[in-house]
Amino acid sequence: MSCYYAKVVVKGSPISKSNFKLFNLSGRAILPYNSGKYHDRYALYEEEIAYATMCQNPNLILTESLIAILKVYYKSSKRHPDTNNITKSIFDGIEKSGLIINDAQIRRLYIEELYDKVNPRFELELYAESKYNISYKISGNETLLDPIEYTPPSNKVVKSPSNLPKDNLKNDHKKSCYICLKPLGENAGMSADNGNKFICEGCFKKLF
Repeated sequence: MSCYYAKVVVKGSPISKSNFKLFNLSGRAILPYNSGKYHDRYALYEEEIAYATMCQNPNLILTESLIAILKVYYKSSKRHPDTNNITKSIFDGIEKSGLIINDAQIRRLYIEELYDKVNPRFELELYAESKYNISYKISGNETLLDPIEYTPPSNKVVKSPSNLPKDNLKNDHKKSCYICLKPLGENAGMSADNGNKFICEGCFKKLF
């Protein structure tokens, strides 16, 4: 019997895989399970997702390509993990449950970030592409909402014309080669180090 739909709801604040990585002596990222430390939380969360998925969808396996609708409810609109990273955590647990064969089955993914201070959770619906399609539209709000503004962390410097070195400004004709120190024209040379340095063509060729 073919299966075309499944829904999973897991209560609790979603967590991101990237926040719980440790590294072994060779520099390879690992996700500990029983270290007795804070980093175990991801592996345990993955197991929680797998268990909830199996309980809510017993003996169900989706084998074809899928459309995924994901609604993530955080406690706060101000402090929470990056929603784009949350998807990896969720689909790792879904795959472990056996509900799907592989997360590569997810060919279309739609994510919505929502907030519920009392009941944080995620709700995931999976639709088989052979049976379902999806469409969406963008429309203006009838009433203007209060914007949710984002600011960089205090330890991150935002580059702007006021704090960039003068020789890095595109319109500054006085920029010079980082290696030979010869002046460069407005569009001459190659940029390096995220645009913080410039290298003339001659020095660039010598590097290779």
